Amino acid sequence: RLLDLLDRPLYTKSSTNLEQLLGLLECVVNPLSNLPRDSDHDHEMIKKDADTCASGGKEWVEIPRPLISHHRLQLLCKILRMESCKDSSFVKVNNIAKRLCRIEANRDCILRELAAVAQGLGVDAIRDLRSLSIRLNDAAKLHQEQLLSEKAALDNKLDPEQSSNGGSSTSQSTLLSGTPSSAVTLSTSSSELRLLRVLQALHTLCGDTLSDDNGKKSEGTVFVTQELVTLLQSINLELLWDQLTSCLRVVSVLEGVARLDEVDEKGVGENNNTSDADQEEDIDGADGSLTNGKKLQNSVAGLLTRFLPTIEAFFVVNASCTSDMGENRKESEVSTGEGNESQYSRTSGEIPKQKEDDLDLDMLVGGRRLIQFVAANKVLLNALLRSNPALLEKGLRAMVQVPKCRPFLDFDVKRQWFKTQVRRLRQHASRRHGSLRLTIRRKHVFEDAFHRLRLRTADEMRGRLHITFVNEEGVDAGGLSREFFGILAKEMFNPNYALFTSTEDGCTFQPNPNSNINPDHLSYFRFVGRIVGKAVVDGFLLDAHFTRSLYKHMLGVKPTHHDMQAIDPDYYKNLKLILEHKLDDIGVELTFSTEDHSFGRSQTIDLIENGRNIVVTEKTKEKYVSLVCQHRMTTAIQSQIKAYLEGFHELVKPELISIFTAKELELLISGMPDIDIDDLKKNTDYQGWKATDKEIGWFWSIMFSLCRSEKAAFLQFATGSSKVPLAGFAELQGMRGTQKFSIHKAGGSSGALMSAHTCFNALDLPVYKSEEEMKEKLLYAISEGGGGFLFA
Repeated sequence: RLLDLLDRPLYTKSSTNLEQLLGLLECVVNPLSNLPRDSDHDHEMIKKDADTCASGGKEWVEIPRPLISHHRLQLLCKILRMESCKDSSFVKVNNIAKRLCRIEANRDCILRELAAVAQGLGVDAIRDLRSLSIRLNDAAKLHQEQLLSEKAALDNKLDPEQSSNGGSSTSQSTLLSGTPSSAVTLSTSSSELRLLRVLQALHTLCGDTLSDDNGKKSEGTVFVTQELVTLLQSINLELLWDQLTSCLRVVSVLEGVARLDEVDEKGVGENNNTSDADQEEDIDGADGSLTNGKKLQNSVAGLLTRFLPTIEAFFVVNASCTSDMGENRKESEVSTGEGNESQYSRTSGEIPKQKEDDLDLDMLVGGRRLIQFVAANKVLLNALLRSNPALLEKGLRAMVQVPKCRPFLDFDVKRQWFKTQVRRLRQHASRRHGSLRLTIRRKHVFEDAFHRLRLRTADEMRGRLHITFVNEEGVDAGGLSREFFGILAKEMFNPNYALFTSTEDGCTFQPNPNSNINPDHLSYFRFVGRIVGKAVVDGFLLDAHFTRSLYKHMLGVKPTHHDMQAIDPDYYKNLKLILEHKLDDIGVELTFSTEDHSFGRSQTIDLIENGRNIVVTEKTKEKYVSLVCQHRMTTAIQSQIKAYLEGFHELVKPELISIFTAKELELLISGMPDIDIDDLKKNTDYQGWKATDKEIGWFWSIMFSLCRSEKAAFLQFATGSSKVPLAGFAELQGMRGTQKFSIHKAGGSSGALMSAHTCFNALDLPVYKSEEEMKEKLLYAISEGGGGFLFA
């Protein structure tokens, strides 16, 4: 009878009265949460509960199973469409529905009614978006007309020669200028928010996290049943998604991302042709701009917030997973006989990347539509995620969970999500184990660190690092740790350890296939993996550049023959020659084997069983190239890579790091390659000096005149690291978090040596008589004072 009150105006028109009534109903149905979800085990659990009560001297009472009439359940579900239904009331309705759904007859009725409510709200949302779309289109057309008139006025001022040479590019950039979002008045729509709530309720009721006490599991991927898929198809929200896409296209025009004529010509699916190579080139757009020069206005996130409920609803419907992606990959590997080529790079084996991505899309309710939507609105979604990073853990978490969505995330968005995840792991480890304190001899950093860390657990390794160098007075507030990682980054490539070999250019390294000359080589590889993982987790940059194929192994991606180019360019040219020309024309006879020349001995290695006796033909040469590259980049160094990855994945979980591409992972580990003095100057504070002082002018003149190695040496001297932060010097890290470089006026005698405080990114600059004297003292300081911490 309490449900009958939901039809009374006293409760339907008052949010306070409605919430009180729902609270009472929630208490009444609370015992139903103890009913088993599976009716097959019902009698077994009843007997078990009765025996438990009897042994404790208590009386066992069977929980009633009320069958609610269709009309009353309809009243409950219709509340979700009312204006008086606030957030708290929605939560209560959701809880009541979940508990009533423990009874199968109630569950079927509730699901049908929620689907009907969602369908009605979808119609309301479409109407609201259509009204909004008209205003957006009017604003976009007006904006384009204004830009065209400005272009015409500008062209009239130019002489004919200027107009023919430079006028076109100027007009093109002018036409792409966005208009502030504040120029368009947007009204919020409660129907879209209520639709999102209802869809989330359906998602919860039909997912595998139905129980009230299983909240932790629901934070990840919830696998929905076929029942929900059928309900979503009956709701049919395709028109709503089309209307949302139409509105977002116009938003792209208003924000200067696209022109109106482009929007009219292109369809949604035309943007879904981005290759992996293209995505790697897009890393330069990590500051929020597109690689083709189009930039967003800062106000775009505010404009997109208006569409956030509908965008989230789109993801709830289309990104719902119908089964476990990992389990389906395993089944696919077994059925196809694949997954043995790179077992160490994935704990569950590996299938070709394209097949894996297609498999993942097929397991989503609307996988194809999801990818089309993300591709078409990539710039806008990234702007939204920059303003609200928490969305990647809530409504838009499919952007990181679905492999084919990840390439459309900008590097800075991925990096922010990654930092949030590892920060949680670090905080948990610090509470349990405290700090990680190491006392190291400066001349034996690699050996001391190896012996002191080899028995530490992964959680202990995640603790805050404190380094003390023997016989030095430095106190580690970040600077000593940076130097510690800098020394390790050099020592891990020391030829005496025989762990890595350099490529032809001498700039990148990969595991040495003959590292077993060092009896402890696998322990050292595991140690190196842990050091790289520790640096990534703690945000320290390493002057260590590995081959692209090793980065791919770290990501669980199979290398291709193109990755051989960086390792051995001449060998790669020969492989291309084999692929591009007939074998008879180039006069080569090959078998499925390769020669290994180590320690003065030659050995033939079969690429397949009895490969030395199987001739390579035109039909099989692609397989030969793939196998010989796999041998060079994988099989020959399989044990080394496995040990390295064991150490790395102890600190950085594979599911976290896999969001990056190989090029992005290199940036994450090693930072930006060039030192931009203009950026450093722009992000410098002064204490005791002014930017207009002549001595400061001398200082920057000297800095601009330094060669690349001298700039790196100065950065090492002043900050403890020669690497530039990924976001530039604006995010230089110090003892207090982000801490800009600063120049302090040093006291004492004139002409003294300058000194640095690496924990604070601070340089003490004395008074000098001339620019020449300042340069002499600076070069001496960075060459002689860059390795050691003493009290002056």
